[in-house]
Amino acid sequence: MVEKLYVTYNDVHNLCQEVAPQILETFNPQLMIAIGGGGYVPARILRSFLKRPGSANIPIQAIGLSLYESLGDNVVEEPGTKVTRTQWLDLTALGSMKNLVGKRILIVDEVDDTRTTLEYAVKELQKDVEAARQAIGEGEETQFAIFVLHNKDKPKKGTLPENVISQGRYFAALTVGDEWICYPWEAGNIEEHDRNAAEAKAKKAAAAQN
Repeated sequence: MVEKLYVTYNDVHNLCQEVAPQILETFNPQLMIAIGGGGYVPARILRSFLKRPGSANIPIQAIGLSLYESLGDNVVEEPGTKVTRTQWLDLTALGSMKNLVGKRILIVDEVDDTRTTLEYAVKELQKDVEAARQAIGEGEETQFAIFVLHNKDKPKKGTLPENVISQGRYFAALTVGDEWICYPWEAGNIEEHDRNAAEAKAKKAAAAQN
């Protein structure tokens, strides 16, 4: 039986709040790119904690990538083998890719599972921005960082740029086992979801006391 971890909206809020100071201190992003659909809610919450007094809100762009395939009712989804690009950057808001050259960009997703989706997102964004930098013939390197709510402690199929890891630009709010994580925005019945989360936390607390 697959072990499930129920995450509430309050959990998401608190995880974003806990990591935000570290992100601000070490990276201070100028733009967030949320990977849909799991990155949308964390990105919006995180933006509130990354805002400095007197400064404007950090813009949020969205990209759509799909790696999971549904296996039917009451069956846990399994990771797919190919990333599908369903949505990319909104250039009507950005102006053009050249406006990303030299910027500090934080990529946001809910979970780092096999790392395949994150690898695809970083590589494709790097490729597009580098093409824009070469087109204008100048500009500093664009820096990418990553924030996820949960990092699964398991072998990864995908890889991230070495400098993202070595320079401390990978931020995981919480590292968990290889559990199936149930996020609140996926719940059909949010009250039942929150009850399951509360019961699981109570069992964990009782086990820790024994």
